[in-house]
Amino acid sequence: MQHPKLTVHTVDFAALPALPPIDEAYLALGTTIKVAGSEEAFRAVDFDASLATARAAQAAGARRAGVVSAMQADAGSRIFYSRVKGELEEAVTGLGFEGVVIARPSLLVGDRQALGQRERAGEKIGLQVGRWLKPFIPANFRPITAAEVARALLRAVPVARGHRILLSGEMQDDASLAWRSSGWN
Repeated sequence: MQHPKLTVHTVDFAALPALPPIDEAYLALGTTIKVAGSEEAFRAVDFDASLATARAAQAAGARRAGVVSAMQADAGSRIFYSRVKGELEEAVTGLGFEGVVIARPSLLVGDRQALGQRERAGEKIGLQVGRWLKPFIPANFRPITAAEVARALLRAVPVARGHRILLSGEMQDDASLAWRSSGWN
């Protein structure tokens, strides 16, 4: 992807270089245990590299952060994936940003080939089932595109104060993104 305001950096997250001055950080770094090869390798990406990036962004002046997490994220979960995502949420929130928005998408679907990844059968099936059964599936459980998650974060992060969790249904419904002061805690 090319855009005048986009600069792609290839980095070693274990030795993350200083970032240029920024106002906001968007953390969407992630993998799967299958792709990573082990729980340790998964944690190195989804927790260690993401937290290192959040810290580097804060050092570069970021006052707000948006984090793509997971629907069942919970630092106390017995499920490894959900626990790591929950631990990252807690760690980023604990860094002291002025505002943190956590996006918790359901089944995240998108163009994997554009990212150099192979298509996942479960996503393809989930997207088709979601289209046919949409009226019967609660909004928080419907498949959601990466673009919808990105749009929701781009709306929420610039005005973020405190900590906010965006569930999948909210990110799919533009009307629910009208900012209500009661939505922030």
